[in-house]
Amino acid sequence: MHDPADSVEAAGPEGDGRIDTNDSRAADCPAPHPGSNSAAASTVLVEVRPGVAVAFEEVPEELIAQLKLDPIDLGLVSVDDRTRISAALASIGNTATVGGNLANAFAGVEGIYRLSDATRACLSAGGALAAKDGANLGAVLANGRIVHQARLIPVAAVSAAEVAVAVGPALAMIALQVMLSQVAGLVRTNIALTSQVLTTMRHGQWADLTSLVDTVDRAVGRARELGSVTTTEWEKVAAKDDDLRKQRETYRLNVGEHVRQLGQLDTPGRRQYLETNARAIIFDAHALLSSLKAWTGYQALHAARARVAGREDADEARLVEIIERETGEEFNSALAETTSLVDSLTRELRIIAELPGRATAPLIGKRKDAKKARLTSAQLLEAIQPLADALHSPAPPLQVPPVVCAPKSQDVERYLRILRWFLEDGETLRVLALDAPARIGAFLDGAKGRVAPAMDKAASRTLIAVTDRRIITARTNAFLGHGEIGHDIPIDRVRYVRAPSARDGNGRSAIDLITPEENIQWLFESDVESTDVTALAAVLAESMNIPDAERVPYGRPTPVEGPPVA
Repeated sequence: MHDPADSVEAAGPEGDGRIDTNDSRAADCPAPHPGSNSAAASTVLVEVRPGVAVAFEEVPEELIAQLKLDPIDLGLVSVDDRTRISAALASIGNTATVGGNLANAFAGVEGIYRLSDATRACLSAGGALAAKDGANLGAVLANGRIVHQARLIPVAAVSAAEVAVAVGPALAMIALQVMLSQVAGLVRTNIALTSQVLTTMRHGQWADLTSLVDTVDRAVGRARELGSVTTTEWEKVAAKDDDLRKQRETYRLNVGEHVRQLGQLDTPGRRQYLETNARAIIFDAHALLSSLKAWTGYQALHAARARVAGREDADEARLVEIIERETGEEFNSALAETTSLVDSLTRELRIIAELPGRATAPLIGKRKDAKKARLTSAQLLEAIQPLADALHSPAPPLQVPPVVCAPKSQDVERYLRILRWFLEDGETLRVLALDAPARIGAFLDGAKGRVAPAMDKAASRTLIAVTDRRIITARTNAFLGHGEIGHDIPIDRVRYVRAPSARDGNGRSAIDLITPEENIQWLFESDVESTDVTALAAVLAESMNIPDAERVPYGRPTPVEGPPVA
């Protein structure tokens, strides 16, 4: 099956098959080893839909692990549909886009795989994997030689539109199978939470839901074993349509209400809501995933029945695609709301876990019930974290940014541990700063002079975190003690920045920040390097801008770029 012309030695964009380590998306992508055995066994994987790949030939376990592939049971995808997909891809494989020598590779569908974000990044990062004939190459190495290759063909290369026209209903069955597998995995991840969040009031609700889930699971399992959905099994499941719809809608509304409430509250209100409703949030999120699993299984069975009827009825064939489209819309909506809710709770628990004295705060019920029914944030976080990580990969630990504007005696790591959970996906921390504490003693000189030094020592500083999107400020005692922030200023609200060229009489330097809403001044202690203060001002000044609507009333030209000097 392998064409010697596919040797990886001349595969990469530079002819050497190496990863471009300057591309962060490609950093974890597997790369072939130059000069290795070009006659190694080969497997073709084709991304027939975004995030879904069909495998031709068996994929070794080592390659599955290396490419971070998630195997999906072929389940209700019939042998006829597998043959249709192979034939359609073989015909398209004759085009120049994919490479004519690949046409014979599409001998038969051997598996379905969900591609991880990392693998998709490899597929989309030009030159991240060695390329040949429109495909990317991955490899399994043993004793310095390639023993197996994978041809990873992105969806664009196989002309998805042509494939959809040829085998749309068959691909719809694959998509339903992938959705069912994905939500089943999430439910398995979350199963450990059940005993911790169930209460007497919830047991009846849980029993009703699990009964429906079990009914659908058994029907799907039997259909997979038989290779078809029998009339007896379908009639049994079809009778549960109204019950399945009711359960899904109930928990969708419950989760939606949690999300709506959190969206309306300020920071203290959100924290109070999350702590008070932790158990209800966990239960409703898990119940929604379970009801979604049952509903997706039901729709997969429905589509399988329509697929068989579609051999003689074109409308039944089109119905398969309609079922897949509607199920996908419901699936994505429910998953997005669940992810948002679990993210909010997990983020709060992670912040609490970093705060001294908060880890044993009661998260459920009334305080008088704390001895009998208390879950600490650490316990609840340990239980929910596997689900949270499966829904949304956690943010990596924050590294010390390029610019730190703080006294050398200050431990900035403790701020970074908490700040990590406030940043959004892809947000980059550029500057971390701590201003000088308020000099309360200046107001107490004289009769109360002895009190001043102690108050100076305890006075709070201002934490300043500048990212590529915003400026976050917080009083350090509130941030470290309660995880509270003060200002959250979008970077495009910066209008003017001024950094003085000289220090004041106390040896402190200052930065003035002007936004449409307020003027802010930060003072920095004498042991903070002037170059660091200037660097902070320069980062802020990059976004300095006065829109025309705000500039006209003043009749002034736009300020010059860079931190002005007073």
